[in-house]
Amino acid sequence: MSSITLGQTIWLIGLVAWFIIRYPYARRARGTATLRRDGSRRERALLAAAFAGLFVIPIVNLATGWPRAFAYDPGYGLIVLGSLLFAFSLWLFRRSHKDLGRQWSASLEVREGHRVVRTGVYRLIRHPMYASFWLWAIAQAFLLPNVVAALSGVAAVALLFFARVRFEEQMMIETFGEDYRRYMQQTHRIIPGVY
Repeated sequence: MSSITLGQTIWLIGLVAWFIIRYPYARRARGTATLRRDGSRRERALLAAAFAGLFVIPIVNLATGWPRAFAYDPGYGLIVLGSLLFAFSLWLFRRSHKDLGRQWSASLEVREGHRVVRTGVYRLIRHPMYASFWLWAIAQAFLLPNVVAALSGVAAVALLFFARVRFEEQMMIETFGEDYRRYMQQTHRIIPGVY
């Protein structure tokens, strides 16, 4: 199997695993009442951009080869590195869902019974789900043999994270006040001990 085919196959397996991980948590979360939601146009646009960069553009590339002018052979070394990053991304993604439980939502929401979660991966970083998306985007850049498909994920996650995280943290401060401010002082956003 060529490194190109191997990278594409691993990416597809990771994508399927991502949906398998998310499905039961999304289903369970639907049964929990939402007290507050950011349903703004900005929020919908950010989620759409993330979906395009992490799903649509790579799938179009895999199905059609578009844009062919930006194709390259990633080599087996990058495939191994990308596979390890994707595996860690999926573990962190699952762990953050498990630690949040019914409080999880795809959009910015405060759920009934919501509290500040400080256990599991949340004791180390405030936004492990964003960290898992960053890892996924970097893995995608190593696994997909096309510059546009590879970097679309990094661009999408950067846009989502930098345009959204301060709104999310502001919503948590407005909801939980000093409790969330203390939590912010005890943790970093996505890299333990760094940022």
